[in-house]
Amino acid sequence: MSASFDFEGRIVLVTGACGALGSAVCEAFDAAGATVCGTDVVDVESEDSLLDPGIVDFYGGDFTNEGDVERVVDSIADAHGRLDALANVAGTWKGGQPIDETSLEQFDLLFDVNLKTAFLASKHALPHLRETEGSIVSVSARSSLSGGEGDGPYRASKAGIRLLTETLAEENRGTVRANCVMPSVIDTSANREMMDPKEGWVDPADIARMFLVLCSDATSPTSGAAVPVYGEA
Repeated sequence: MSASFDFEGRIVLVTGACGALGSAVCEAFDAAGATVCGTDVVDVESEDSLLDPGIVDFYGGDFTNEGDVERVVDSIADAHGRLDALANVAGTWKGGQPIDETSLEQFDLLFDVNLKTAFLASKHALPHLRETEGSIVSVSARSSLSGGEGDGPYRASKAGIRLLTETLAEENRGTVRANCVMPSVIDTSANREMMDPKEGWVDPADIARMFLVLCSDATSPTSGAAVPVYGEA
């Protein structure tokens, strides 16, 4: 059984657009007919970018900086006249140390990139999303459901995404839907370099399709959900 989505005429903002998952989300929305606005601290033309610059309107910006966030969101709204969906994909992972050996710099990095970016993007996108009765989809993690050894700040930052999502859903009930997805290990080249690949790892494209589902009319009653997207991983 197959499913198709039509986002023609919809404007979608994707943060972390140059990464493995962000670029897959951009590709999925582009294939569904949306106008995709991508943003990242990485330049789309650099060798570190995995994103095809031809499928997005790209806006460079550091989404840990509120001035950059406001500039990018306002520029998109001015250029396109609306905003229908926000995909909070920007994120990073660091770990390996117990809490008493974790540096403040690493803690700040994880909360800045994983949680602050989603908070600031949501804050500034909400006025536009309310006008279109749009959607927010953010990236939490399976590991946010419990404590664990060696990556506590990462887990805590991703747990914050779940609580931010529930708060956004509650505060905007009936106008803007907010949900998040919970991957485990995603099948990316970077993860394959760090770890031996496992058969159950999930392809970024499969997770990207869940963004389409959660932003579509097929899930109109769904808000405040944390959706597992970890397959057998």
